[in-house]
Amino acid sequence: MAAAEENNSMFLIFILTMIALPLVPYTIMRLCRAASEKAKTIHCRCSGCHRSGKYRKSIYKRISNFSTCSNLTIVLLWVVMIFLVYYIKHVSREVQVFEPYSILGLEPGASESDIKKSYRRLSIQYHPDKNPDPEAHTFFVEYISKAYQALTDPVSRENYEKYGHPDGRQGLQMGIALPKFLLNIDGASGGIMLLGIVGFCILLPLMIAVIYLSRSSKYTGNYVMHQTLSTYYYFMKPSLAPSKVMDVFIKAAEYMEMPVRRSDDEPLQKLFVAVRSELNLDLKNIKTEQAKFWKQHPSLVKMELLIQAHLTREAFALTPALLKDYRHMLELAPRLLEELVKIAVLPRSPHGFGWLRPAVGVIELSQNIIQAVPLSARKASGGNPEGIAPFLQLPHFTEATVKKIARKKIRSFQELCDMSVEDRTTLLTQVAGLSEEETQDVELVLEMIPSIEVDIKCETEGEEGIQEGDVVTMYAWVSLQRRNGLTAALPHSPFFPFHKEENFWLLLADSATNDVWLSQKVSFMDETTAITAASKAIQETQEALGASAKEIGIAVREAVDKVKNGSRLVMGKFQAPAEGNHNLTSYCLCDAWIGCDTKTSFKLKVLKRSRAGTRGHVPEEGPAAAATEDGIEEEEEEEEEEYDDYESEYSDDEEDDKNKGKGKVANGVAHQGANSDIDSGSDE
Repeated sequence: MAAAEENNSMFLIFILTMIALPLVPYTIMRLCRAASEKAKTIHCRCSGCHRSGKYRKSIYKRISNFSTCSNLTIVLLWVVMIFLVYYIKHVSREVQVFEPYSILGLEPGASESDIKKSYRRLSIQYHPDKNPDPEAHTFFVEYISKAYQALTDPVSRENYEKYGHPDGRQGLQMGIALPKFLLNIDGASGGIMLLGIVGFCILLPLMIAVIYLSRSSKYTGNYVMHQTLSTYYYFMKPSLAPSKVMDVFIKAAEYMEMPVRRSDDEPLQKLFVAVRSELNLDLKNIKTEQAKFWKQHPSLVKMELLIQAHLTREAFALTPALLKDYRHMLELAPRLLEELVKIAVLPRSPHGFGWLRPAVGVIELSQNIIQAVPLSARKASGGNPEGIAPFLQLPHFTEATVKKIARKKIRSFQELCDMSVEDRTTLLTQVAGLSEEETQDVELVLEMIPSIEVDIKCETEGEEGIQEGDVVTMYAWVSLQRRNGLTAALPHSPFFPFHKEENFWLLLADSATNDVWLSQKVSFMDETTAITAASKAIQETQEALGASAKEIGIAVREAVDKVKNGSRLVMGKFQAPAEGNHNLTSYCLCDAWIGCDTKTSFKLKVLKRSRAGTRGHVPEEGPAAAATEDGIEEEEEEEEEEYDDYESEYSDDEEDDKNKGKGKVANGVAHQGANSDIDSGSDE
């Protein structure tokens, strides 16, 4: 009986241990993640973002955010753990050591007469004939009788003195941590035990494996369907214009699976009339174009109209059913667009390069969706090559507001940002007609807009100059600054109903050939991860160059300081192309803000290999010296790219180039600032 009770107790301890092993570290991880998210989630405080409600911390929203399946499961498991701890502590009994003198209430060495007196006294109290209580009977038989026997019977006393028990040597008892009813193999208990073993050891792992494999076969690690990636890969073309990116984007399998109801026909017809000007229809053959549009797959029609409703800010007219589909569409959009960018920069050309034009178009579409700005707003107008799209992301700005401030020679978004606060307030209140509260909202958003600088360098590790066939390493420090002093922040996006972190894409590309040599996503939200990555990269690079421990420590500390001051290290490798001068451009594009991107042009000079099959050291008077001393050259961009419906802000424009400041860019080394094009200079 004691063994059975001990098994029951051990079973509870076993269950408690199995629950606590994964639960405690997982809970600590969740709490640390929640604390870091709370510290880094700094959002826009303008009235538009406040009214959107996505940052509002009401009691109902706090409860709904907490009442997720995983959180409730964690709470339930903690309740079970606390109950098990309480039960084990207060109900289960510890194994007691057999002490005959203590059982009889005597001191060690008591006389035989005292032993008999104590035995008679306890017998009157616990003997079954005197006390019908079953527990009293058990105590009398198991403890009192054996204690008396151990102290009075010579053989029992000898066994007790030798082995600590009146019955002699006690064997080692082995138990199993299962409840008592399962240890009874007879009858139904054996079947229950068998079912438990089969269910826990076979069926449960099998079910988990089936669920995991079925989901992994359908979705990627970013929760995007494999069918979507196949579709994007098929329709992605090197000459895909930004205005045509929408047609590829809406073909995602997630969107094609959304239901198309008969009740949606009339609301979609009204929505079509409202957004018809944004659908790129030929006005000369409007009837034919409309018929062609409605002959598309119903899901494609629905998705394009919903996206255009968002871009034109007409979502308030949607029915409840369409509004639900609209929110689901926007919830999926960021990760679908991210995968579409990865498909665009995926190496496909014979030289292993991605495609620049579609990548830029996808990122521009992401900017427009987050800010709810029509694609047509990117058309160059009124001497402004950027269009009015950057202005429309500001609160209370409309097309009429942009026209009003243009009368005061403020035609570009950068000109508005460069004004002093006093001058800008005067312009917005007296010319644009905004109130003081509305002007304050504009200032709050302008303080959130990031300013990006990129310090980029390309070199061959441990060698002077770059020769064809070398493995070239790109080092790029991307620095972010805001007027409000923040580094990590959520973008201003009052019309996007979900949290969206701003990400940046750094592309090293040849705009003349439409090739992307390197691409990497940069985030400023997690400083700890950035410090770890930068420290490891700098340490490995310095060790490869044979630096001392002191030099490595200094380099790592400098990298950590840069990260803490708002910079991120981006590294990548590529194989040097054939000998010659290669005109490259580095793009740093934000997926959430319009008008804060940067690009710079620089010349990468690749030398002919010295001696066949070797990588020799070139003397100073040789080609490498010429690359170092005379490699600073002047470059003017003359290429102009035109798209079907609107011109990308990264299309080169001669008039825009004339207004940009000239800078010096050495072989494989460039420094760029926010909203600037830096052309190569020449020093001879």
